[in-house]
Amino acid sequence: MTIETKRALVIAAHPDDPDFGAGGTAGAWSDDGWEFYYLVVTNGAKGSDDPEITRDQLIELREAEQRAAAGAVGVKDVLFLGYEDGELTHTRRLLGDVVRVIRQVRPDAVFTHTTELIHDNQFINHSDHRCAGLVAIDAVYPAARDRLNFPEHLAEGLEPHKVREVYLWGSNSPNFEVDITDAMERKIQALLCHETQFRGREGFADFVRARYRGEDGRYRERFQRVQLRF
Repeated sequence: MTIETKRALVIAAHPDDPDFGAGGTAGAWSDDGWEFYYLVVTNGAKGSDDPEITRDQLIELREAEQRAAAGAVGVKDVLFLGYEDGELTHTRRLLGDVVRVIRQVRPDAVFTHTTELIHDNQFINHSDHRCAGLVAIDAVYPAARDRLNFPEHLAEGLEPHKVREVYLWGSNSPNFEVDITDAMERKIQALLCHETQFRGREGFADFVRARYRGEDGRYRERFQRVQLRF
């Protein structure tokens, strides 16, 4: 009997977001036979305080960093949409681009940002994060499911697709957790691949460990899990 491989698509606003949000899960579940894909929506062109780096250099570097980070946790492929960093809006064009990738990858599960504004009364959720999360959710349901949404995809050979589960990171109401202890060091290595963001940041690895470590010493990523009923 052939066992069908399960696929997951991580939809994130910027390079490094997939690794913070679900990098440990990507590593742990890849070990269990899942195929993970990353979709990065923006070009990351505003994510630097370095006066010596140009916009074009930063875009190129951040894409390379994201590919290296994905490789560290066993992600099968990384896709980039190239929308402008810091200027993401919910448009029909963006929705169609995300739907197209869902129909290409045909994931069982989609991971993405929560759309909540404030997390844990400590962090403001970047507007690009909120937009990417909302577009991802709208793409899952109902757009990717419905044949008459973006019918031009049919001409490309892309059939509608039903995603079965959605996992939102950063939610204030998590109801699902993944033990990433065995993949934690790979998650850290993935994050350290983003040198334009974290190079020279003292104690960064310890910060990451503390963020995901539970009282029992195990490491976990937490999500709001939505199991879809069509």
